[in-house]
Amino acid sequence: MRHETTHPWINFSINMQDADPRLWLMLGECKSKIEHIANVPLWPATAKELYKLYLAKGVLATTAIEGNTLSEQEVRDHLDGKLKVPPSREYLKTEIENIIEICTRIDKGVIDGVVPLLSYDYVCDINRDILQELELDEGVIPGEIRKHSVVVGAYRGAPYEECEYLLRKLMEWLNSDDFECDNNDRIVYSILKAIISHVYIAWIHPFGDGNGRTARIIEHTILTAAGVPAVSTHLLSNHYNMTRSDYYRKLDHASKTRNGLMNFIRYAVLGLLDELKSQIDLIWNQQWEMAWRNYVHSHFSDKNSFADVRRRRLALDISSTEKGCKQSEIPAISGRMAEYYLNIDGRTLTRDLRVLVESGLINLDAGVYRAKKETILAFRAPSMT
Repeated sequence: MRHETTHPWINFSINMQDADPRLWLMLGECKSKIEHIANVPLWPATAKELYKLYLAKGVLATTAIEGNTLSEQEVRDHLDGKLKVPPSREYLKTEIENIIEICTRIDKGVIDGVVPLLSYDYVCDINRDILQELELDEGVIPGEIRKHSVVVGAYRGAPYEECEYLLRKLMEWLNSDDFECDNNDRIVYSILKAIISHVYIAWIHPFGDGNGRTARIIEHTILTAAGVPAVSTHLLSNHYNMTRSDYYRKLDHASKTRNGLMNFIRYAVLGLLDELKSQIDLIWNQQWEMAWRNYVHSHFSDKNSFADVRRRRLALDISSTEKGCKQSEIPAISGRMAEYYLNIDGRTLTRDLRVLVESGLINLDAGVYRAKKETILAFRAPSMT
């Protein structure tokens, strides 16, 4: 077939023996961190906020790479039903609406036990949904294989007359024994499978538009179907967007060098690992905050006087300040602190602070009061706090 001459790198095979040990170590670390995130206990409200945070980041990433100029805050506003844009930017809103709808549908389907099956029709449907209601170039039909040659930057897509065959062949390969594994290795194989599918869709470039977004949604589909938590399935897209110039360079080199595909996999896995580390740090801080609040409440569990309630709330409100605060700043921390202390004798606040310092809940250093949250880090070395 013609592509065998023009695009010999599209050969539906990969030799993982070319992978260096560091790649396998990174994949193992990714698996460990994903499993940790999947089993972490969080308050439902906190989990919901984290889901919205990373959905917004992922949606922004996969559209920003293609030129969408909405901000992360605007995407968050849209998720909250508050985004308003002028008519001239309405198409940007439509573009993110399409991605949000697709991702939430996939996520909800998996929760309901409906795992998406990779197929030629599924990929075409994803491309159709990505492009719906968008203004497109002449000859571009959402969800249909292109009938013309395309050049993206310096890269020429596969021969258009073979794109349907190549996309069907790709789906057949991704569903083959090459990616079969036991349950223990499912996450590792899904990461490799997702990244490889991304590169191959970019190589084939089967559609008239939306190929990059389609590739990243297929990544999301594969990871979600493998049991990767929804908050983590967008991290690859976020990495590509944060390193956009390197992303395009690695994609370009993937078809030009002997180890190009392996180099792209290494780049993607390294980025995923970095993103997972950042995500775990965020989740860990959320857990620390939850544990600290519970600790403060437990300290006052048998103390119910008005003064004790006031001191408990004072300890919690000081905890909410990142760097602590001076005594004079405390009435401005929150509405309830203003209500308690703004119009009463300052000795009451001084006494409350002294009681909290003596109890070990807060610390006074150079005139600044801060919560002693490190108290509950039982096994953390002092240099790590």
